[in-house]
Amino acid sequence: MKTLFTTTLLYIASFCAMAQENLSYQLPSKEILDLALVERAPSVMMDSKMEYMVLRYSATFKTLNDLNQEELRLGGLRINPITHISSQQTYFTNLKVRKIKGGEEMQVQGLPENPRIANPKFSKDEKKLAFTHTTDTGVELWVLDIATAQAKRICGPTLNASIGSVYSWYTDNEHLLVKLLPDNLPALLDAKKNLPKGPTIAKSEGIKSQNRTFQDLLKTPMDEQNFETLASSELYTIDLNGRKTLYKPKDLYIAENMSPNGAYIMITTIAKPFSYIVPYSRFPNKTNVYDMEGKLIKTINEVPLTEIMPKGFSAVRKGKRSLGWRDDEEATFAYVVALDEGNPENKVEYRDEIFTWKAPFTEEPTSMLKLKQRFDGIQWGDEHTAIASDSWYDTRNTKTYLFDPFDPSKQASIIFDRNEQDVYHDPGSFEMTRNELGRYVLAIEKGQLFLTGQGLSEKGEFPFVKSFDRNTHQQHKLYQSTYTTKKESIISVDTKKGYVLVRIESPTEFPNYYFRNLKSAKKLTQITFIKNPFTSIEGITKEVIHYKRDDGLDLSGTLYLPKGYDKQKKEKLPLLIWAYPEEFKDKQSAGQNKSNPNEFTYPNYGSFVYWVTKGYAILDDASFPIIGEGKEEPNDRFLPQLIADAKAAIDAVDQLGFINRKKVAIGGHSYGAFMTANLLTHSDLFACGIARSGAYNRTLTPFGFQSEQRNYWDVPKVYNEMSPFMNADKMKTPLLLVHGEADNNPGTFTLQTERYFQALKGLGAPVRMVLLPKESHSYAAKENILHLLWEQDTFLEKHLKN
Repeated sequence: MKTLFTTTLLYIASFCAMAQENLSYQLPSKEILDLALVERAPSVMMDSKMEYMVLRYSATFKTLNDLNQEELRLGGLRINPITHISSQQTYFTNLKVRKIKGGEEMQVQGLPENPRIANPKFSKDEKKLAFTHTTDTGVELWVLDIATAQAKRICGPTLNASIGSVYSWYTDNEHLLVKLLPDNLPALLDAKKNLPKGPTIAKSEGIKSQNRTFQDLLKTPMDEQNFETLASSELYTIDLNGRKTLYKPKDLYIAENMSPNGAYIMITTIAKPFSYIVPYSRFPNKTNVYDMEGKLIKTINEVPLTEIMPKGFSAVRKGKRSLGWRDDEEATFAYVVALDEGNPENKVEYRDEIFTWKAPFTEEPTSMLKLKQRFDGIQWGDEHTAIASDSWYDTRNTKTYLFDPFDPSKQASIIFDRNEQDVYHDPGSFEMTRNELGRYVLAIEKGQLFLTGQGLSEKGEFPFVKSFDRNTHQQHKLYQSTYTTKKESIISVDTKKGYVLVRIESPTEFPNYYFRNLKSAKKLTQITFIKNPFTSIEGITKEVIHYKRDDGLDLSGTLYLPKGYDKQKKEKLPLLIWAYPEEFKDKQSAGQNKSNPNEFTYPNYGSFVYWVTKGYAILDDASFPIIGEGKEEPNDRFLPQLIADAKAAIDAVDQLGFINRKKVAIGGHSYGAFMTANLLTHSDLFACGIARSGAYNRTLTPFGFQSEQRNYWDVPKVYNEMSPFMNADKMKTPLLLVHGEADNNPGTFTLQTERYFQALKGLGAPVRMVLLPKESHSYAAKENILHLLWEQDTFLEKHLKN
């Protein structure tokens, strides 16, 4: 009996070990840990006059305790019901101020203990910076005086940062419009204490409504009540001494926008009926304009519940869209209306029309411009100059229009008409400047506008500054970078002062900011001095390699080789490939190179670069284009193109003589995880793979995914063939599946990984699943990220290196 009992215990223990492994958090090897724990450099915020910069510091990681907070998931939001701010908010932990020219860093004084800073905004005169600080009980409003580097608390912790904007500066620089929690806010309902009064019922009226698989939606009447409680605010005007005056009583405020002259406030509220199938951004809403005393001037828009939308990425709802104040006028409202009822299938000459409407809205709106495609954006300039753009997803075409807002009867000029994926012929973006109203408008001097761009080409990346004559449309090059061993990025241009703000970096030089003199381009003035924190990988080899797919398509990827690797002896290394598929409508655009070998090497958990310290070759950001030309959609030939991309990448590094092609691993996150599972299922190119936070069963995203517009019933064969879950019986290659326990990304429910793992396990595939507690689609907690690195390290050592 004793022997039988012992044998039974051993069997049970063995079975449990196969089904579940109880493992505490682990740390990766020292080489990886040292890189992962490097202190994060501060981010830089500058005023438009380039007089001061604010250095914003943040922790390298959140902690598991940061993620382990109260949370309600409602209407597409994740809210901490105690503090009334997003439970996923990332905070700055310190602020410093410095004069850009010749100043020393000043530690901001008066900050709260253990600051949790978010939502920084300059005042109109940019002499003050407002920000929020989240305490254990709520959100406070603080203001920093830039010149003295002194911060003080204005009010709180009673701000409502649950939804929409939290506060807005008035144009007088002395007052702010702030959303505060109502005093009579009802208690939140607890599902455990408040039993439902009936079932939850949904119905269809026979009208097609093809929505993506949104997460964190309302599900019950109790959710509706709690959402309304969390979204309710009162609007107060608060001065810099904390004195407050009620501006508007309790409502569901989601947006508050001051007119440029400060005479009006445009306020948008949401209303019932709420929806269980779309997020709050598609709930009914109303936009009113008020004067400074709170008197209603005009209701300028009312939008019903938008659950029903036409099919396609170029589909929009009916009615006014893209509401906002014109930046070039004191109080003129602009909006767009679809002329095709928002339905891409309707054939019309013009798709959208832009209107403006001058306050106090006693006259009819004025038509500014009709667009041949879907409205993409507008940049206001001066009285006679504005730039608009449109695009059409099916063709990837984009057009840029130059028009006269003073005389809309004048024919608009189409100044650029191009494939938006064609980066080699990207004309750049028009430079903006801050006007006397404190708004950003087109920079115009003597009839000249200014373009800045990346300058991507077959020979590399050479950013440029060009002038653009608004009358003749002729362009003249004012500056173009000539770096071949560094990367230069153009941040902004001040043509009046004659300088360009640029950021310069190299694989071993951390990105820093400089002023470049336009007249004497070689004259550089360095204004930040942030050192490279990753000195341990300075000796690695980094280069962008170029190669071809079997159909002749040009591809590329960034290759990393370990420190001290001898390219002459060519030791055969294991290879790790990290990639993310991208859809294109033409081969020319798909074959263009966007990688720059001179970019600073900033290793993080989001790729395999850490493993260059462990003796692996890394091909990072490898090209994986999926092309569908003409009437063919990219996904019509997804699998053969995916496999061809992978084979080309392996062949390219193998032909260099650096790798053992029998020891190659593939990895990716989100759609890259989907890619990984498909490659392991349908090819024998890889020894193992790592798939993080992916979706594997496309029937669970039936109304489109990624760049696929067609639904499952349109092309069931495409959905089924592309789903690794449907082909789980073919998967025999070791796979590490990782997913955040609380994924919030549309389509990549944690259930996707759980069900895929169960299928693979049931079919005997070598698979390991790791669910990271409390994590959403991107991972944040130090404990989880370090353990993830250990999991990946251990997995690769077992299934690839050895």
